[in-house]
Amino acid sequence: MGARLNPVDRLVSWLDPQRGLNRLRSRTLLAHYEAARPNPQRKFRRDGGSPNQLVEQGAAPLRNQMRYLDRNHDLVVGALDVLVNNTVGANGIGVEFQPRTLSGEIHAEYAAALSVAWRDWQRRPEVRWQHSYARCQRLLARTLYRDGEAFAQRLRGRVPGLDHGTAVPYSIEMLEPEYVPMDFNDSARGIKQGIQYNAWVRPTAYWVSKTHPGEATSLHQDLKVVTADRMLHLAHLSRIGQLRGVTRFASVIGRIEDIKDYEESERIAAKVAAMLTGYVKRHAPDGGGYEGPLKDENGNDLPRQVGLSPGTIIDTLAVGEEIGLIDSKRPNPNLITFRNGQLRAFAAGISASYSSVSRNYDGTYSSQRQELVEQWVHYACLTDDFVTMAVQPMVEDFIKAAETSGVVPFPKDLKPGTHDDVLYVAPSMPWIDMAKEATAWLTLSQAGFISEVEVIRKAGRNPDTVLEQIASWRKKAEEKELRFSSDVRHQNASGLPSPPKQNGDQINNDEEGVDAAEA
Repeated sequence: MGARLNPVDRLVSWLDPQRGLNRLRSRTLLAHYEAARPNPQRKFRRDGGSPNQLVEQGAAPLRNQMRYLDRNHDLVVGALDVLVNNTVGANGIGVEFQPRTLSGEIHAEYAAALSVAWRDWQRRPEVRWQHSYARCQRLLARTLYRDGEAFAQRLRGRVPGLDHGTAVPYSIEMLEPEYVPMDFNDSARGIKQGIQYNAWVRPTAYWVSKTHPGEATSLHQDLKVVTADRMLHLAHLSRIGQLRGVTRFASVIGRIEDIKDYEESERIAAKVAAMLTGYVKRHAPDGGGYEGPLKDENGNDLPRQVGLSPGTIIDTLAVGEEIGLIDSKRPNPNLITFRNGQLRAFAAGISASYSSVSRNYDGTYSSQRQELVEQWVHYACLTDDFVTMAVQPMVEDFIKAAETSGVVPFPKDLKPGTHDDVLYVAPSMPWIDMAKEATAWLTLSQAGFISEVEVIRKAGRNPDTVLEQIASWRKKAEEKELRFSSDVRHQNASGLPSPPKQNGDQINNDEEGVDAAEA
């Protein structure tokens, strides 16, 4: 589409076509993004490096800085706890096995056998026998968010010198990012940043240090090769083609350090303000009244020491003197407002909830609910990434190891390809107002818009476990002739539990039934 000419352009083009062409060319050059034009008030970035170049230069310093902040900065510790607890949770990502029979139904016997073996494996999932499976997930998630990446070696079957400690021969070895050296590159063998890849830039192997680089006794690293199918790589990747991860806090490190410095300066100022400082004000001689410092009988100046305590009466002032106190204007009344604004930006940069990071829960139910609903999408995305990178591969390895070792073999009526059908249950969104939330879920389930099973999962519980608990409890209640309003079988028209029938009532009812039958 040709450029439109205004009347002046058409006139100039008619009088002098060359000048008209120059005007059109100049106007075209000016037709660009205004934000792309540098100016003295805005520093323009022109870094066009590849993602791996940028990561190789900055990932390790950012990682070390974040570890320092995790040790010494309370806000960073709390923010990491918020991310881990809302994406992994106290009990870790839940696992519900859902294999299918040839008819398409859930294979209850095989799923139950896998669940029993899974509970046993969760006690000692890693080679050091130090952490449960839920704690392993939290450690991996914390390392992922703080350092930008984490590794875990997958050890299946018999491994020389390793005792798995569980019935299913499978373990993981959690590794920090340093174990895969960032500066190990060999273009001839296709190795970049410690990762060996093929022509499609798909990782085929990882070069792993046998000891932590921080504990190495020699300058030469002793590396081993771990194939990609035996290594889990959890990484926070923000660009296509990026091999290694960068801390999630990279964009907010400067802000959180500024908050710490500002708070420290305010604390120091408050301490100084608490040290009461006074002064003696003397009027100028020409103003009348001031006759110089007090003197003793010999004409020497008397030392001035004024003690301050509750109820002190100062009667040693000379004529023309008065006492004043230095006001430091601290603490700053705008500190909280400024700090809250900075924390909002900090929380947004790491995809965390401001209320959780700042521990500020002011507001109405509607505002808190709105924040929770909008924020929970971010937690769900982080949980999905963690499940895809860590939990799902571990569960699939577990099922294969259980089958090959004969601990939980595949049944004959198992539908092919469904042995690893698993439902992963993430931490549920907390309820702000229990009565309102419960009423909403009850209305949806009664209307048929959602199943009771889904409601139980939303509460963070296993539906099968809850069902077994309810059945066992009601059986015990029946044995003791107790009835509760939760059992709808014994509710009367008003919704209250009806009293249990007595033996005499039962006999009379039976006799009335017999008489009616004879009639």
